[in-house]
Amino acid sequence: MVDTVSSLGSIPYQHDAWGVDVTVAASQKGLMLPPGLSFNAVSAKAIAAGKEAKLPRSYWDWGAMIKANGDGSFPYTPATNLLYALDEALAMLEEEGMDNVFARHDRLAEATRRAAAGWGLELQCLEPKEYSSVLTAVRLPDGHDADRLRKLILDRFDLSLGTGLGKLAGTVFRIGHLGDLNDLTLATTLCGVEMGLGLAGVPHQTGGVNAALRYLAETA
Repeated sequence: MVDTVSSLGSIPYQHDAWGVDVTVAASQKGLMLPPGLSFNAVSAKAIAAGKEAKLPRSYWDWGAMIKANGDGSFPYTPATNLLYALDEALAMLEEEGMDNVFARHDRLAEATRRAAAGWGLELQCLEPKEYSSVLTAVRLPDGHDADRLRKLILDRFDLSLGTGLGKLAGTVFRIGHLGDLNDLTLATTLCGVEMGLGLAGVPHQTGGVNAALRYLAETA
C-alpha cells in the first residue's frame, strides 16, 4: 500500500508496473486543488481481500464505490465543483507534459536544498538518494523553535510554512515545492524564509536565496 497524496502528479509513480495493491491519493497537493477528493487505485488482489475482511465498515468499503462507478455515478454526494477543477488540473499537467512536470519539481527541489545549504542549515533528510522533489524539511539549530519561526513568517509576510510532525514538532519547518509552482514563486518563498530567520534571531548565513537564484538561472 502506498500513500501518494504528495507525490501523485509531482514525481514518477507507476501503480501497475510496480505491483502495488492499494494506492491512496488526494486532490490538494500535486493535483493543485483544495482538499476534498481522494482517489484509490486497487488491485484485484486487494479487492478480493476486502471482500473477505471482517472489520465493520461502511464509508470506507470499496464495494459501494466500485458498483456505482460501473455506470459513472457515486454512492454518495460527489464534490462536483472539485471534479470540474480536477478536469482542468489534469489538462494543465497534460499540456506541460509529465516528463516536464517531473523535471520542474526536481529542479525546484534542488534550488531549495541549495538555499538551505547557503543558510548553513541542516536538512532533516541526510541521504541524498532519499531527497524529496515535493518537500524539503529544514532543521533549526538546537535551542530555536521552528514553530515560533513559522508564526513570525506568517505574521510578517503572510507566508505559511509546513510544521514538523510528531517527534519533529518544533525542530523543523517544511517548504513545499510542488504543484502549480514556478521559479518566481519559489524565490519569493525563500526570500520570506531568509528574512524570517534574521528577524527570529536564528543563527544562519545570508546568501541562501542567492545560491538558489544562481542555480535557477544556470538551469533555466
